[in-house]
Order: sequence, then C-alpha cells, then structure tokens
Amino acid sequence: MTIVLIATALYLLSTGLLVHGLAAERGAGSRTWLWPAAAAVVLHGSYHLLVAMRTSGGPDMHFFAALSLVALGMAALTTVVGARGRMAALGVLVFPMAALLLLAYHGYGHEPSKALGWRLATHAWLALLAYATLSIAALLAIMLWLQERALRRRDFRPWLRALPPLTDLEALLFRTITVGFCLLTLTLVTGVLFVDDLLAQKLVHKTVLSVLSWLVFGTLMIGRRRHGWRGVKAVHWTLSAMVLLLLAFFGSQFVIELVFGHPR
Repeated sequence: MTIVLIATALYLLSTGLLVHGLAAERGAGSRTWLWPAAAAVVLHGSYHLLVAMRTSGGPDMHFFAALSLVALGMAALTTVVGARGRMAALGVLVFPMAALLLLAYHGYGHEPSKALGWRLATHAWLALLAYATLSIAALLAIMLWLQERALRRRDFRPWLRALPPLTDLEALLFRTITVGFCLLTLTLVTGVLFVDDLLAQKLVHKTVLSVLSWLVFGTLMIGRRRHGWRGVKAVHWTLSAMVLLLLAFFGSQFVIELVFGHPR
C-alpha cells in the first residue's frame, strides 16, 4: 500500500507543479515536475512487478490491471516527451488519471491470469503499448482541437502558451499515430498467429472492433498523405478510431468481467 500512496502523491505533485507553471505562464520552461513524475512512473511499474512476483500464474491482465498498465505507459510517454519539448501540458490530464487507475487497481484486488506463454504474452504487451500510444494520440487530438478553436475565436488563454505551435502539435499527433498504428498492426498480426481459437476465447468482438479501428487509423494516414487531411477532420478520425479501440478491449472486458462476472 505504501508504494501506491507514494506513487499517487508524486503523480499529484507533478500535476500541481505543471498547473502552477501554466498559471505562471512558464509552461515548458519549468522542469520542476519532471523528477516527481519520473519517480512516480518507476514506482507505478515497480508495483505491478511486485504483484506479478507475489502471485501465481501469469501477470495480472484483468480489467483494472490493464487500465493501470495503459495509464503507466501513457505516464511514461508523457514524461519522456514532455521532458524534451513543450508537451508537458499533457501531464495535467495523464498524471491524475494514472494515479486514479493505480489506486483503482490496488483497491479492486489482484487476480493472476493464466500462464500465457511467450507468444500470447508478446501479443498482450504489444496491445497495451498500442493502447497507451494511441491514447496519447487521442489526447493530442483533443488539445489540437482546443487550440484551433481558441485561435479561431481569438481567445488567447495562458494555457495556449504552454503548447507548441499548431503545425508542430499536428506533426506530433501524426507521428504518434504512426507509431501507435505500427504497434496496433503488430498486435493484430500476433493475434492471428498466436491465438488459436477466437471463438473459444471470446475474442471475436475484440478482433472485429480492433480491425475497424486499424482501418480508420489507416484511412486517416492515407488521407493525410494524399489529400492533406488536417485540423478538425484529423481530430474526428482520430477520436472515432480511438473509441472503437477502447470498446474493443476495455468495453468488452468490462462487460465480461464486471457485469457478467466471468474472469478471463
């Protein structure tokens, strides 16, 4: 419990330092948030590792555990990207979410999964990395929409100064989507190669929604390259694909585990 509380406190401290920096219009110029955030990420990951070592079977991949792992990936990406540029503002949303989901995982309890073997474990970890990366892309899309909306209305708020120029933010969005799309592609490929029976493992709906999300992201990338899609159109396509991806894993897992009470 101690490691969870310390990690939570560090996440919230990082958030408070970021908010203070934005309010003082220092934004990316201040790095006081970085070390608490990095320490929180390390403790967050260590907690999952300790749980895996203490429980039999494979690593916990149930609903709250998976949510916590995705939040861990998002927090790690935010820390790395924010330390190297003007994307620290992402932490205002990501760090409290990571703290909340870590507490939820600790409070809900730990349920060791069946031993997956290296092939299914590879598929599962690729999926979590893809979700984390594309979730960051979704947040970037929301930030892009808010920035465009504020600029159109000539509503120049202090938080706008914490963000990179519109073109840089858009470029970062598509770089993140490209990385996430590659990870999602590997997830689908390893699923086809390594999952023996989709029907028996109740994975048909997850696969269909994941493929639909992959198609939407792929269409967005083609539209960007061939037709120069950008701005609000890019935001809508990104968020639509992300909704499908969230439903594919967390929606179905929520229904199966928490509604019907059938652990995987």
